[in-house]
Parts: sequence; structure tokens; C-alpha cells
Amino acid sequence: MKTLRLRLAFAGLHPDRTRSLVAAHGLRETLAGLQAGRLKANERVQAAIAVPAGERTRQLEAMGVRALFCGDDDYPQHLAVLPDAPDVLFVRGRFPAEPGVAVVGARRSTNYGRRLAADYGSAIAAAGWPVVSGLARGIDGAAHRGTTSAGGVGVAVLGSGIDIMYPREHDELARLLIERGGAVVSESPPGTPPEGWRFPPRNRVISGLAGVVVVVEATVKGGALITAEAALRHGRQVFAVPGDVGRVTSEGCNLLIRDGAYPVLDEADLIESLELALGPRPRAGRPGEPPVLDEDEQRLVDLIAAGTDDGDRLIAEIGCSPGVALARLGSLEMRGVIAQDGPGRYVVATAGR
Repeated sequence: MKTLRLRLAFAGLHPDRTRSLVAAHGLRETLAGLQAGRLKANERVQAAIAVPAGERTRQLEAMGVRALFCGDDDYPQHLAVLPDAPDVLFVRGRFPAEPGVAVVGARRSTNYGRRLAADYGSAIAAAGWPVVSGLARGIDGAAHRGTTSAGGVGVAVLGSGIDIMYPREHDELARLLIERGGAVVSESPPGTPPEGWRFPPRNRVISGLAGVVVVVEATVKGGALITAEAALRHGRQVFAVPGDVGRVTSEGCNLLIRDGAYPVLDEADLIESLELALGPRPRAGRPGEPPVLDEDEQRLVDLIAAGTDDGDRLIAEIGCSPGVALARLGSLEMRGVIAQDGPGRYVVATAGR
């Protein structure tokens, strides 16, 4: 059965049409009907599904790409349970076990929005949640740059084939996400160009891989609002950053807040809100495991060990925004690496030595 599912995935049809065809005709008859012309399909689709599944598998292996089928053990279960989950995902890298936090927004974003998205990505990563986004220009790319700078895990969902990076300048960012334990994923088969109609279905996958969707900047008709709408269908919480009334890139966020989205401000506020929504930070670690520290966390521990114990001084020394520094201090404390020795003063804990 998986051979038939893989052949149909390579047809690259709109996911809604794929589901309706299979529901109406069954998997085997859908393939036969498309190939024979009984069901409407262009020559590209007919040629694609005519290729044997074994050949497709060899092509994927040569590219370093896995095909994950809905229901497989390594297919994300929080996505698999949704009624619109992709039947097949093409993946480079590894999916984290737990749902992530999606950070999305406008491609044509402001410098302020990109800076905030990068700080959010860094703070979320420091707290231990995977960061999910679309790797597009603007807010998405900034969020994943923040993720990689913090040594965190990120998942990028593409609107093109997994072998076609869009935009091209994010190829290195995608490579970093994979190297640091995350994944790049697409529902579209390899070789698929970034056609405009593929991005709204892509956005539902971003939502499905997340436990919370955070919208940083969004226009009224932008893709970020499509992701937020998918999140509401999926039962995910939606957070939004309020902005100036009348600014185009704030209109979508302000409307989301008007309609019930939870407003979030700086990184510390975001992390506190995520803890309420998702529970304790994953970076608390497992008993008996040595703590794994990123570069900034190790620097904080070294500063504390050298006698810099005041929280304000640590924030000034570390060189990142106060919200990110506080998130890292909180993560270190939850993992038992440091402890508070009075209000705003820290010591290195025995467990972290």
C-alpha cells in the first residue's frame, strides 16, 4: 500500500483534491484513473505517477531524503491525528518528539519585526521548545536565525519541493537547522517549484507541527493569518504581537487579538505564556543526564562561577537582549545548573558543576 501512496504523493496534487479523490474512488482506482485520463490530470501528473515506487525510493535515497507516511512511528503524532494531515512528508533531518512553537509573519516585515522574531526564536530555543516556521523571507527566516544562534532545534516547512530552496539565500540556514538536530520538510515531491497555491496548504502543516502559533507581524491577507486560521481548526493556541494601529504589518495581529488571540510582548512574557500553554520548559532535562549547554549558557555559568552573581550584571555581560538572557537563566535554573542565592543572585549548583 505504501508504494501506491508514494506514487500518488509524487503527483503533487493539491492536498484537498488528493483527499477527495481517494475518498471517492479509493487509492488504487485514483492512481489508475489519473494515469489513464479517466480523472482529470495534466501530462506532468500522468508521467509522475507512472514512475515505479522502487525508482522513487532510490531517487530519494540518493538525495538523502526520507518519505514518512502518516501512521509511521517517526511521523509526528501530534500532526498525524489531524484530519488534514499530509499522507506523505518528504524530510531531511529529524523531527523532534514534542510539538514545537510556530513563529510566523509577513515576508515584507519591518526591522523591528525581524529583530523581535529573532529574539523570540532564540528565547524559545533556549527554553527547549522546537521552533517551527516556513523559512520564508522576513519573520520566518529571522525566527530560525534566532533558533540556530541559540543552538536550538528548528523545523522548516517548505512550499516547494525539498530540493528547491525558496528563497535561495536560505539554503545555508536550512543546512544549519538539519545539522543542529532539526528538519526541513515538504509535502510537495522533490522537483516541485514554489508555486503560489502551494503555500496556504503548507501553512496548515506549520500549525499541525506546533502546539502554539505566534504571529509577529501580519497583513490582513497574508499567509500568517492562514496559519492562524489553521491553528484554530487544529485546536492550537494563537499568540499575536500587538502593533501600531494603521501600520500594514500590524493590522493582521491586531485583528487576531481583537478576535481572541493572546497578546504577547517581550521574550520573557512569551516564555511565561508558553509555559502556561504547553507546560514546563523541555530543557528541564532528564534525571541523571548531564546538562547540555549552548555557548551563551556556558558563558553565563562561567560568569557565575567566576563571581558575577547579580542578575542585572549577568544580563549586561552576556550581550543579548534582556528577555533572551532571562530565558537562558530560567532554563539553567530549571535544569539544576544554577540556583538563586537570594533575589536576583545566582550560584552554580552542584548538579551543574
